[in-house]
Amino acid sequence: MKTIITLFTFLSCLIIQAQTTLTGKVTDAKGHPVAYANVFVDGTYDGAITGEDGTFSFTTDATGSQILSITSLGFENVKQPVNIENYTPQDIKLRESVNTLDAVVISAGTFSAGDNTKVTALKPMDIVTTAGSAGNIIAALQTLPGTQTVGESGRLFVRGGESDETQTFVDGIRVAQPYSATANNLPTRGRFSPFLFKGMTFSTGGYSAEFGEALSSVLLMNTIEEPDMARTDVSLMTVGAGVGHTSKWEKSSLSVNTSYINLQPYQWVVPQNVSWNKAYQTFSGETVYRYKLASGTIKFYTAFDHSDFSVNQDDVNQPEPIRTGINNDNLYMNTSYKGSLGNQWTLQAGIGYGYSHNKIGLDENRVKNTENSAHLKLKVIKGFGSRFKVTFGADHFITDFSEDYNEPAGFSYNSGYYNGITAGYAEGDLIFSKDFALKAGVRTTYSSVIGQGAVEPRVALGYKPGKKGQFSLAYGDFHQTPKQDYLKYFRNLEYETTAHYIFNYMYNAEGKTFRAEAYYKDYNNLVKYDGTQAAYDSNYNNKGYGYAQGIDLFYRDSKSIRYLDYWISYSYIDSKRDYRNYEKEVTPSYIARHNFSIVTKYWIDSMRSQLGVTYSYNSGRPYDNANEAAFMNSHTKSYNNLSLSWAYLISQQKILYFSVSNVTGSNNIFGYTYANNPGADGMYARQAITQPASRFFFVGFFWTISDNKKTNQLENL
Repeated sequence: MKTIITLFTFLSCLIIQAQTTLTGKVTDAKGHPVAYANVFVDGTYDGAITGEDGTFSFTTDATGSQILSITSLGFENVKQPVNIENYTPQDIKLRESVNTLDAVVISAGTFSAGDNTKVTALKPMDIVTTAGSAGNIIAALQTLPGTQTVGESGRLFVRGGESDETQTFVDGIRVAQPYSATANNLPTRGRFSPFLFKGMTFSTGGYSAEFGEALSSVLLMNTIEEPDMARTDVSLMTVGAGVGHTSKWEKSSLSVNTSYINLQPYQWVVPQNVSWNKAYQTFSGETVYRYKLASGTIKFYTAFDHSDFSVNQDDVNQPEPIRTGINNDNLYMNTSYKGSLGNQWTLQAGIGYGYSHNKIGLDENRVKNTENSAHLKLKVIKGFGSRFKVTFGADHFITDFSEDYNEPAGFSYNSGYYNGITAGYAEGDLIFSKDFALKAGVRTTYSSVIGQGAVEPRVALGYKPGKKGQFSLAYGDFHQTPKQDYLKYFRNLEYETTAHYIFNYMYNAEGKTFRAEAYYKDYNNLVKYDGTQAAYDSNYNNKGYGYAQGIDLFYRDSKSIRYLDYWISYSYIDSKRDYRNYEKEVTPSYIARHNFSIVTKYWIDSMRSQLGVTYSYNSGRPYDNANEAAFMNSHTKSYNNLSLSWAYLISQQKILYFSVSNVTGSNNIFGYTYANNPGADGMYARQAITQPASRFFFVGFFWTISDNKKTNQLENL
């Protein structure tokens, strides 16, 4: 028995001698104690949790060189090499994690919808549930601050810029022809259906060095990475019909949407302000094929449409209306790849092709034009931990445009141009802490058609003084090749340029978002020409200039009132230009100084319905009154539009949808055209540019077929 006791005492002493006590204190970067941090020796069960004062103490039987690990929510993990035999109390400082939800994000000039961003202002469904948008992406974006409602165009005008100053990208690849075909003073629509896109980022300025050839903004649309399930969607509408289907396999999926639109039956019922010979009709379709590789995903996207119409357009300078007809074929396709190369390397690459062909009739005169465009893209991202990454890449754009004009009397004119644009860029993202971040980069570009290169520096800062609010600053130089209307006649031009200065504040709480942004844009080298319009015999130069400055406000609240979601936007803009054939620097005709929108969506549970209301207001726009001496000194009356929508859930997968735009029938006038010569009374006759119809009514039935009987199209209406 004595021998056993002696042996037990000996072994206990060995165990006690083998154990070492590890102590220390864990603090943050400011020296404040970090409570409840986990401290342990890697590969063992030895460890402890820090107390309120940040201290820890535990014993371990490990020996030699070891790794002491410290982890805490909201902080970066620390691995501290130690030697157990020579261990001394440790003072360990933790750095705040930059991947937390409350970390700073540079948001100057950017609105996002979906896409897993922390600065989301809109949800994916908002793009098409906005009353009055009628499923048009551009119409929904026009309820955001910084945009102008140019009713006779339907395109996206941003912060004093014309519509061609905004570029559209699908999965990072540029779309050269983003709008449907239309005639003069008849609004167009965006070509793309919202159903295949997971989210959108709309930049009103100061955007990344990755993008170029846009003086004002970029619209980035990303297709769905991976659909949830196989489904079929059927749409029956007062203007046409559509069907969509998604198939899903283990490593791949295919989504297809097709639609046929014909406005003739609708126009038989609803009076129009336009004399149609043949109502607008179009057949269109989109498809996305996705395939998962071992280290990434490859996508194939294709969109096409064929449209044609004929209309009699009044002209104050002609005794009879001009018969205008357009037949358009459009195709866009791209292939994109995004994947990991390992060791924090990421590769993105893609190629896109666009084709547009128009046959245009102007009474007996004929115009044919064709545009072939392409975009090749390579982008590489290298991360260095969680706080620093470098992005660099290259783009090559090709545009080949030709146009033939012919008159019965024998006059003809051929025009066109070829342009190759090569660009390279590099950009760094540095996150100093979760409260302070920097993005800086530079883009270089060269255009073959004008034989000129440019260097564009870009920089943005983000600072977060509290948990819910943050400030952002952005500056950038931007260049754009003169638009097609000029280059097809004259190529001895230079880049048009602008510099952006942006200051942004954003407050983001649960269910509430507030944004306030001030900006200034300085335009130079804008194209000027003589004559009433840009023509083959006009004289062109780059002596134009201008500016745009203003304040944009946005507030969204989906929390305060149950079932109610709404946002309010307001923009004030002061902008002047001396460009085109202007006599002096004035506010362009497409700019309204004050722009206001309120969008509301309310779910009525007892009626299984969603009610949408949108109201938009723009102050009067300037126009040149030929009966006044002053240039561009008159203004239209203000623009008002109240739109309603109602979605009724017949059953879980069947929806009846109704909407009407401009409920009050406001006679919105967008400007005037004047006669070239005065009448007998010495006054110039004029003609108002108005809406094609006082109101637009839409009724649709939407049916979803899927294994999941709860799926429907409510989020897409």
